[in-house]
Amino acid sequence: MKLLCDQMLGSLAKWLRILGFDTFYANKEITDEELLNIAKIEKRTIISRDKELILRGKKQNISAIEIQNTDLDDQLELVLNLIEIDEKLVLSRCTLCNKILEKIEKNKVEGKVPKKVFDNNDEFWFCNKCKKFYWTGSHYKKITDKIDGITKRKTKK
Repeated sequence: MKLLCDQMLGSLAKWLRILGFDTFYANKEITDEELLNIAKIEKRTIISRDKELILRGKKQNISAIEIQNTDLDDQLELVLNLIEIDEKLVLSRCTLCNKILEKIEKNKVEGKVPKKVFDNNDEFWFCNKCKKFYWTGSHYKKITDKIDGITKRKTKK
């Protein structure tokens, strides 16, 4: 599923990318009309706290999810109650630009990541657009714990 988060939902957009969702994030000033056009052309579900944008989208038969609070965990839970996570896609996208990450051989990252990171990890991924490297460092456990917590909250309901 392809998603679109407006300017108010940067943290949610980042987490949706972490979870593997193709998520457009309007990280600059962009009009509601432009957002609606992107959603329509790219067949994206709009996610927003802007009631007017949600209403305008629905009038144009654009799928939309209205976020009603500022708590990230609640926002994620709401979205994940409506759409399923594909476990194979988790941690497959660049959190900055949304591009699919490419696996890269360890020997190709030597000198490009901190030595400690290089020494302690065997798997690396790379974003060709942002030129950013990814690995399963200490943050990986925090990410998986958050995902597990949200998933457990979801299954209890």
